[in-house]
Amino acid sequence: MTTSTAPSFPPPSRRDFASDFLWGSATSSYQIEGAAFEDGRVESIWDRFAATPGKVADGASGAVACDHYHRWPEDFDLARSLGMQAYRFSIAWPRIVPGIGAAPNRKGLDFYSRLVDGMLERGLQPWATLYHWDLPQYLQDAGGWNERATVDAYLAYVDAVTRTLGDRVKHWITHNEPWCTAIIGNYEGLHAPGLTDFRTALQVCHHVLLSHGKAVPLIRSNVPDAKVGIALSLHPVRAASDSLEDTAALARHDGLRYRWFLDPLFGRGYPQATIDQVGQAAPQVEEGDMQAIAVATDFLGVNYYFPETVRNAPGHGPLDASVDAPAAGVETTALGWPVAPGGLSELLQRIEDDYHPGPIYITENGSCYDDVVEDNGEVEDSARRHYLQRHLAALKDAIDNGVPVKGYFAWSLVDNFEWAEGYRRRFGLVHVDYATQRRTVKASGKWYGKFLRAQE
Repeated sequence: MTTSTAPSFPPPSRRDFASDFLWGSATSSYQIEGAAFEDGRVESIWDRFAATPGKVADGASGAVACDHYHRWPEDFDLARSLGMQAYRFSIAWPRIVPGIGAAPNRKGLDFYSRLVDGMLERGLQPWATLYHWDLPQYLQDAGGWNERATVDAYLAYVDAVTRTLGDRVKHWITHNEPWCTAIIGNYEGLHAPGLTDFRTALQVCHHVLLSHGKAVPLIRSNVPDAKVGIALSLHPVRAASDSLEDTAALARHDGLRYRWFLDPLFGRGYPQATIDQVGQAAPQVEEGDMQAIAVATDFLGVNYYFPETVRNAPGHGPLDASVDAPAAGVETTALGWPVAPGGLSELLQRIEDDYHPGPIYITENGSCYDDVVEDNGEVEDSARRHYLQRHLAALKDAIDNGVPVKGYFAWSLVDNFEWAEGYRRRFGLVHVDYATQRRTVKASGKWYGKFLRAQE
């Protein structure tokens, strides 16, 4: 890993952003809650995946994680002490619906009701994500998102949750990162459910997008003043060279990685060139599906981490294209991801130019480093602080250029279970000692707090 150096430009001030710009942090249920077998929660695909030898580093799981299920008051107190105005969380479907056609689990709904009340008591605006990858295992056993019936099951779950929480929760995200649900989970096999079939992955993607489209009017029916959107993981993409081969590979990659999601969400359908390229793997689309997917939303959530450089690679995957590793000397995080603040402004400008989606929120942005607790108990994560400063400066540039970004959620409030990486990787503004569950605000979190309180 190349060590981060201090930015060459002054970090931004909160006063550089609009007074109504929304600031917060984000988490997800399986990554922090723990309490995997309490109060009627049933098995999720991540419980099953983590229990499968060799799937998760060190054999870790989210069974305990950060024990947020019991320690949420402390976590919310930390968020509020840092000056955050909003908190993005996800709801665990396995806590809400214990079986196909089953009545909602009252204890699960009551937990999230307490959670929302706790946010509001601390002045934190709740932003609820309805699906952040923890599908109930009983649905996966019946075919998972590959089956259209899972769309109906999702809508029943959404109905129960929004009826219960809609009097207090006004901001709803239907899905987090459909790319990861579909491709990483069902084609690359690196995430739950661990499948490796491209045709399945594209059908999963279609059903996830369809469930989004059908959920939006349902949420609005249950919560008349709701603001509803979806959160996509997106990268600016570049060709490895100016060659015709790499340029064509970039177009193929872009069609699946970027346009496959944004085009249908904004009424253009799936890119025809990509449909032609994937051939028999193309999803089955029924009449009315694309109109449902293109339902108008109130905002677009963008999760940004790094750009991708693409080259022609015959025989590599279904699109004969590959993503390069960062070049020697390029600054990277502990996960090997390139640090590229300019990629954020580049991506946002492209989205605005291509789609004019209306209000945009950065629903995730953060960095992984190998944090060390010093002898004095402090965590001096200067690299993460510099990362945060530079990305906020890039965000300001995008806004100054006319991109309507209205809020920013740092990933993540606390260190957590980092999916297939287990507990080896840390993204939090707050350090978690998993043996004791002690929370320690890192230097990056302290800077973010000072920034939000306009003290710097």
